[in-house]
Amino acid sequence: MTQARARRRDRQVYLRSHPLLFALLAATRRSPAVRLGGTVLAHSRGAYADGLTRVPLDRTAEGTTGGAAGRLTGGGLLFDQDGDAHRGTRRSLAESLSADGVARLRPVWIEVLGRRLAPLAAGRPVDLVDVAAELSGATAAALLGLDVDARALAAAARAAAAAGAREHLPGLPLPGRRRAAHRAARHLNDLLASGSGAAPPAAPARAGAPSTAGCPSGEAGGGDPAGTAADAGRGDADGLAAMLAVAAINTTVAGLPRAAAWCADADLWAYAESDLEALTSELLRVTAPTPLLPRVAAGSGSLAGRPVRRGDRLILVARHAVDGHRRDPEPADPAPPHVTQLVFGAGPHACPGARLARVQFADALAALAPYRPVVTAARVDRSSALPGWATLFVIPTRRPSPGSPTA
Repeated sequence: MTQARARRRDRQVYLRSHPLLFALLAATRRSPAVRLGGTVLAHSRGAYADGLTRVPLDRTAEGTTGGAAGRLTGGGLLFDQDGDAHRGTRRSLAESLSADGVARLRPVWIEVLGRRLAPLAAGRPVDLVDVAAELSGATAAALLGLDVDARALAAAARAAAAAGAREHLPGLPLPGRRRAAHRAARHLNDLLASGSGAAPPAAPARAGAPSTAGCPSGEAGGGDPAGTAADAGRGDADGLAAMLAVAAINTTVAGLPRAAAWCADADLWAYAESDLEALTSELLRVTAPTPLLPRVAAGSGSLAGRPVRRGDRLILVARHAVDGHRRDPEPADPAPPHVTQLVFGAGPHACPGARLARVQFADALAALAPYRPVVTAARVDRSSALPGWATLFVIPTRRPSPGSPTA
């Protein structure tokens, strides 16, 4: 088992799910920033940071995170408001995702991990995609104060993301895609409405922002996994709840199984017991669950010296900015924090859920490590909004002793 094997496997989630897009990114990545007509691709760390901190952005443009958010919330964007309402929402969200807030949510996913990984102790296989779906659905439900089935919520959020992503694929708009996106978004919002109730202490009721890996924009909705642009029609709180569920669930389901597969293929499990923080940061860096961010310039600026005009579309490639495409995870010599943090954005577009994401990833890796699992079967999800696996089965190569905490 080598890093090369791990990289070959992980590349399949790009090559089989979004082959044309990632072929284009691979062909242009040697330049810090490349203009293709009205689109500017930002590959280098400097260009990526410029796109998040130095270029004015149109946060409501079609095909961007903000555009999807606007259509879901009727214009009430969680992170694009001004004045006291905006500041109050930010404070409330910061509290819900603070160290104390994460500590209150942590038992939710710890319980899921303990129950869903228990078959490994008996030598039976486990599908980590299904585990990640339940884990992320349960966490999103707890954060939103919803009484809904975790797996049903995860399924609805993933379907909404996939349908929304298909709607925004390049080419002529297809009415069937728009209708499918609307149906999926309505189903998600109906599920959220049916489970609404009093929020737990961790968060305000039915409001929030992405709480898992890959919400690099700092805007509700993460890296636009859904363009879940269907009109929810239920008010701002419902739209924000839908965006949180879509972003949190899809980034977790995309990221956790990929991280575990890389860890298994490259035999990095020992680091989960000796340097879990470094292992987590490095796996987040190379998997970059939201590998690129679509944006639109609201004014002139530049990306690594490349001029940007108002109305230009920007593709900010997070995966390249953190060297995820060329530097394997090295927990013994990790990339510096200012680099690894870029998978969660920068400046005013930093993801408020970064702390929760890191703790959740670390707990999952720590729970798996005693079993030293290996991958036995994996199938790419060709329809998902984010590059990931449809199924990823692992089996243990070691079983903890009966007296160990994991056993």
